[in-house]
Amino acid sequence: MLQLWCLYESFVKLLKAQSCRRTRSNTFPILEAEGTHNFCKLFGHFMFFHRDKFTTVPEVMEDKGDYELYSPNPQVRGMTTLDRTAFRKTISVPVLQVKNEKVNKLVKSLNHRMIQRSGLRRMLEDLSDKGKKLVLLDPHQISTENSFDESDHTVLKQLEISPHVSKYDLELTYENFKTEEILQAVLPEGQCVTSAFSRVGHIAHMNLKDHQLPYKALIGQVIIDKNPGIKSVVNKTKIIDSTYRYFKMEVLAGVDDMTTKVKENNVSYEFDFSKVYWNPRLSTEHERIVGLLKPGDILFDVFAGVGPFAIPAAKKNCTVFANDLNPESYKWLLHNCKLNKVDKNIQVFNMDGRDFLLGTVKEVLTKHLAHLSEKEKALHIVMNLPALAVEFLDTLKQLLTEAPGSSAILPTVHCYSFSKDDDPAADVRRRVEAFLETSLEGCCSVHLVRNVAPHKEMMCLSFQVPANVLYKNYANQEQADEPLPKRPRVLEDSCAEKNRN
Repeated sequence: MLQLWCLYESFVKLLKAQSCRRTRSNTFPILEAEGTHNFCKLFGHFMFFHRDKFTTVPEVMEDKGDYELYSPNPQVRGMTTLDRTAFRKTISVPVLQVKNEKVNKLVKSLNHRMIQRSGLRRMLEDLSDKGKKLVLLDPHQISTENSFDESDHTVLKQLEISPHVSKYDLELTYENFKTEEILQAVLPEGQCVTSAFSRVGHIAHMNLKDHQLPYKALIGQVIIDKNPGIKSVVNKTKIIDSTYRYFKMEVLAGVDDMTTKVKENNVSYEFDFSKVYWNPRLSTEHERIVGLLKPGDILFDVFAGVGPFAIPAAKKNCTVFANDLNPESYKWLLHNCKLNKVDKNIQVFNMDGRDFLLGTVKEVLTKHLAHLSEKEKALHIVMNLPALAVEFLDTLKQLLTEAPGSSAILPTVHCYSFSKDDDPAADVRRRVEAFLETSLEGCCSVHLVRNVAPHKEMMCLSFQVPANVLYKNYANQEQADEPLPKRPRVLEDSCAEKNRN
């Protein structure tokens, strides 16, 4: 119920965000698939222990639901050290006795009546008759022969198979239970169960609640058991490091090896997950921003991390200037540039974002702005540091001395920020305008990136830096016949929509 309520609150927040001005790719994902995993997947080979208890007494089975029928042995409640043998449980399932030569034909015709649980074998050897097999039926649909409908009886009659339903005692083991079922059985009754994690290469990254911490080692081991390829499970212990933007974490289970490899949007990355920032849930946003770029454009990535914006942009033949304060991010950014063979298109820096804006960005803009209008190239500045990026915007005020002319292309900024406001789009725009000391009415777009937590959204505000903000000696009076500065491509739609209104 708690999970449903959280989902409801997130949906309400997303509906509120529809009032935001949006970019071309204005999708509002309620749930993001990149980097998250559903624990309802069951992998591997499943072991069955067929017992000799086989009866032919046709009893009416009570529909207890999947949870009760397939829940592990209740004696595991409160377990903190994983004991796989304690999960054994016997359930009674309906079966048909079918001659070996008729099994395949029956399965094709009555597949919808057979047991549907993933991972369970639906045909077993009949220990009482080697010439027959036991076909396991869905206990939620079939209890006696009267549970079959007319078409089912027709099939059975044609195949000369008795509709008599027997019961078989099937023993389930740890291997047969899903991750969520195991955790629900182990954790105290009524408490929230963590059912998702972010996968980063061979690492599963979790955010456990305080009440789950006594079971953290068990939870970690279950995740490794049920997810092939996962070798390490880590838990975030503190918020992101405010200086270098990486999580403080502890290893719950598996190997203590945080150097991993991932592939996102057909680009490969390698890094030490314990020392850099990486969020697989931002894959769609990385792709969205890179999709706005065209070959030849110039991109300044102020808080580049290990390169999820910068490297795809360079592969698109953009000229990229990428910076990160974290020495580890800088090291892996250089490594990933070479790994993806784009090191010739990227210049990499290791400095504070403010120094990067006042130094490198200023120098490049001063050198290139006057010559870009004829080539129809665009300038983009990405500032993906949601907790602090807005506070760096004041560096853009009077950054350049003289405007090169009204036809010059002005840079477009993509600034990320968190918001807990009831109107997150308006909240972010107000704060950006406060640092720029100007209005962005009609010439900015707001994109909802994702719901971070209940009442907390991650937003991206894209805007063209106004000439009167960027230049010190900008002339406020313009000739009536003088053409306006070209709009950046990312803002064409939002400005056109405003004109229509």
